[in-house]
Amino acid sequence: MTIWFYSLISVILVSIVSLIGILFLSFNEARLNRMLLFLVSFAVGGLFGDAFIHLIPEAFEKLKPNLVPSLLIVTGILIFFILEKFVRWRHCHVPTSEHHPHPVVTMNLVGDGVHNLIDGMLIGATYSVNIPLGVATTIAVLLHEIPQEIGDFGVLVHGGITVKKALLYNFLTGLTAFAGAIIALVIGPYVHGFSIILVPITAGGFIYIAGSDLIPELQTCEPASTSIWQFCSMIAGIGIMALLVMLD
Repeated sequence: MTIWFYSLISVILVSIVSLIGILFLSFNEARLNRMLLFLVSFAVGGLFGDAFIHLIPEAFEKLKPNLVPSLLIVTGILIFFILEKFVRWRHCHVPTSEHHPHPVVTMNLVGDGVHNLIDGMLIGATYSVNIPLGVATTIAVLLHEIPQEIGDFGVLVHGGITVKKALLYNFLTGLTAFAGAIIALVIGPYVHGFSIILVPITAGGFIYIAGSDLIPELQTCEPASTSIWQFCSMIAGIGIMALLVMLD
């Protein structure tokens, strides 16, 4: 029951984050873009930190021989590549403009729903392995969700949906995280090794998201001072994950 409690509280937090777009309605585009760059940098550090500090060491400790977790990490990268390539699920954290177009609104909602479903499964699975691992993964997901949900909200409003409906649709897609967590928690006890197998796959997914989706959004021509602050934000995200190890 403790695992269920932590998992459901975590997906509640993930779902609440889907409403964060309302806080940034008054921001102009330039200010919002600057803020998002730092949030995305922070998320990169959190995702890399969780993958390399928490998930991968746990996978190598629990899974033998060492070839198994290595192949599962690569499998996670490939799975997330397939999702992005063929399901057209794309993480994007830059508001829509004529220079940066987004997919249609419907595709964005479908992709966000799939994304949150998988996030819920990853959260439920890592809590099933141990609670500190679940906490670290939840924090990594939340760090990534904040800039993503702001971007998704902008996509919906730019696509002609009213602010109220955009908030509602974002929240409804966020609720799929509950379904994902419940699937992982129900299947886990009946499928041998289900939760621990998802740990390196989660690591691969986080590496793919941070390296393929997030870092390219930071590779724009920015002043040196902005790049330094982005780098510091990444270090801060990694630092949070390292601090969690010290607190265990």
